[in-house]
Amino acid sequence: MRSIYKKEIAAYFNSLIGYLAIGLFLLATGLLLWVFPDTSIAGSGYATLDGFFRLSPYLFMFLIPAITMRSIAGEKADGTWELLITRPIRMWSVLLGKYFGGLTIVVLALLPTLIYSYSIHRLALPVGNVDVGALIGSYIGLLFLGAAFTAIGLFASALSNNAIIAFLTALALCFLVFYAFDALSGLQFFSSYPQTVSFFGIQSHYEAMSRGVLDSRDLVYFVSIILFWLWCTQRLLAKHHHGGRKMLWQGLLLIIGITAANLLATWSFGRLDFTADKRFTLSPLSKQTVTTLDHEVHITVFLAGKLPAGFIRLKQATTDLLHDLASYSAGKLTFSIVNPLDGDAQQQQQNVAALADMGITATNLNVRTETGFNQQLIFPAALITYGENEIPVHLLQNRAGASHEEVLNNSVQNLEYAFVSALRKVALGGKPLIGFTEGHGELDNLQLYDAIQSLMDGYEVGFVDLDSITVEGLSRLKALIVAKPTQRFSETEKFKINHFVMNGGNVLWAIDQLDAELDSLRTTGEQTVVARSLNLDDLLFTYGIRFNYNLVADMNCAQIPLTVGKVGSQAQIELAPWLFYPIFVPNTPHPVLKNLNGIRSEFAGTLDTIAIPGVHKTVILQSSPFSRLLNVPATISLQLVEETPDPAKFKQQPYPVAALLEGEFPSVFADRPVPAGIDPAITLPRRGKNAKMIVIADGDVFKGQVNPTDGSPYPLGWDRYTEQQFGNKSLLLNAIDYLTDDIGIITLREKEVKLRLLDQIKVKTHYVLWQLFNVALPPALLLLVGLLQHYLRKRTYGRPRARA
Repeated sequence: MRSIYKKEIAAYFNSLIGYLAIGLFLLATGLLLWVFPDTSIAGSGYATLDGFFRLSPYLFMFLIPAITMRSIAGEKADGTWELLITRPIRMWSVLLGKYFGGLTIVVLALLPTLIYSYSIHRLALPVGNVDVGALIGSYIGLLFLGAAFTAIGLFASALSNNAIIAFLTALALCFLVFYAFDALSGLQFFSSYPQTVSFFGIQSHYEAMSRGVLDSRDLVYFVSIILFWLWCTQRLLAKHHHGGRKMLWQGLLLIIGITAANLLATWSFGRLDFTADKRFTLSPLSKQTVTTLDHEVHITVFLAGKLPAGFIRLKQATTDLLHDLASYSAGKLTFSIVNPLDGDAQQQQQNVAALADMGITATNLNVRTETGFNQQLIFPAALITYGENEIPVHLLQNRAGASHEEVLNNSVQNLEYAFVSALRKVALGGKPLIGFTEGHGELDNLQLYDAIQSLMDGYEVGFVDLDSITVEGLSRLKALIVAKPTQRFSETEKFKINHFVMNGGNVLWAIDQLDAELDSLRTTGEQTVVARSLNLDDLLFTYGIRFNYNLVADMNCAQIPLTVGKVGSQAQIELAPWLFYPIFVPNTPHPVLKNLNGIRSEFAGTLDTIAIPGVHKTVILQSSPFSRLLNVPATISLQLVEETPDPAKFKQQPYPVAALLEGEFPSVFADRPVPAGIDPAITLPRRGKNAKMIVIADGDVFKGQVNPTDGSPYPLGWDRYTEQQFGNKSLLLNAIDYLTDDIGIITLREKEVKLRLLDQIKVKTHYVLWQLFNVALPPALLLLVGLLQHYLRKRTYGRPRARA
């Protein structure tokens, strides 16, 4: 076998066609990756070779048949095959020698492509910001693909005496085995089991490995397909030496063995994630979620069509995650990717309207083209269907001030949390109950409209009258929201809240301790800010929190419209910064606020945490360092906008405005009589069950603005004056997810995926040199090796032998 292996390699490189095939492969790869704009690395903007590993299968379909076409067919055409099989050597030895010879040539053809890895290493920002582990894992996947194609090419070479026919047959077989099963899985006839159909094709297994993940199921599959095609080749070549019945039995045993091995690998498998940040490693919670699904679930992803490079990355990351989730679901999770903008104009309008009814709206992008910018609608969302329940999943995590690449990277980081959280909600059967308190002057239905609608995707939401609801009825809630009360709470109502907390209930407090409103200022020009009496101080103090009676004036603030004069009979209105509308920028790694936009507030105060045994407190939101406090009573006036703030007076310290509390809270009614209206038989422990609270020193943080023209509500966090979207809605959704999360699913938001970008300055300044380097150097190296090999061969065999 060793001599045949060496002969196979030598015979290939002794002919011009061998160098020509590899040279064309390297030239085509270089042009696709570094010159052609639609597939170039520079066009993607990321320091990865993902484009190379996506294109390589189709290039291999030409390269590997060219390598293997003469392996056996050439021997038959030259008449040396009969001579070879008459030697005292087993057919398997001949076959394996030729197989490993062909595979070695494939490996040698790939070696010059390592130059691309060096190039992106140098072009990365900063230099070296490349995931080497992912590259190694992807090359391993490419080697397995090459091994499978080599086995198929060897079989095609054994079918014919003509090398050209062998090449075309191998090309057709490689294409069919790679692509056909995946294409069939998309047909309506196979819609019930698409993953089962695609499993038989190479494409799904290669794509899984090319990410940098070595899965035992993919490994077993590739070994199986290599053995199958090698056995077919061996049977084809030895058909005259064995009976048909024996061949049939051997074939049946091989198929049974391969099937058993793949089934066993499917039931019990392991994965090795080569990526530096382990981005393809699912958390135990995610695995548990999909393995315990009671019914089939289908996920429809709307990221399809021609997408910008960043959204292609988001689509690929979404596909990768869903593939991983599906692999643990025992066939219960399936997914598809569709384009809502397919069809004629009428169909497109119907699709857009249907998605809007489900809470999925398009993102309008400015996409740079050769002729300028074009508007393009993108639907970065998915829809989970579980029986009769449907829940949308928003994939794009916008963040003000973040670059386009950072927004998309944050979105990639958030994918696992978004899908697993939604899956758990639809799989629970009934949505958790969330209640907004009413009866104390809280925010009204219109102001809370978008907050409630947003929560209703995953929760049952309603209003709770603490005066009439029983403690048993209140205990059915998963979380209670107190949103800007302006009137006193009675002792009976406080007792019910306390009873709720003692039994493990979770509360979101958004409290204004002061009475300050912009509408009052517009009417009178100034307002004396006074304290509100909500009768909640003792309750909150016992839990470990104190809302202070002050106002935050912050130079990082929102703007309000003010009339600054008249032009003719028309009032002249300008936007002016209003120090008492602070914008709180999250700078904490806590998952509730991670990667959120700034939080818009109105007349916010501060809070202090109190040391309470058994209660852990974390400040999650602060004012900027350029802020100061106004203690009450204080008079504020709209004339303040005309004054330029003195930065020296605002260079103080960040003040805490929101905190998270969790633990076993003490009861405020432990040594107090039961209030009137409460059953005296109800007793409370001195310390309750484990519970969580989020406290925010601003009651307007969850108030949505209203269009004054038609009275319609704006989305929560939308500033109609500056037309900016702030992170208030995301804060609410994350806060409720955290409060109702009994198993720590919110920790999935802590996942980090490092952003690896190209240095655009280097790319623009020296890209022509890098193009020449990567397009010309690999073929040049091949030419140099060819000349060296020719010289050594001529030197060895060209000398005349001396006569004896």
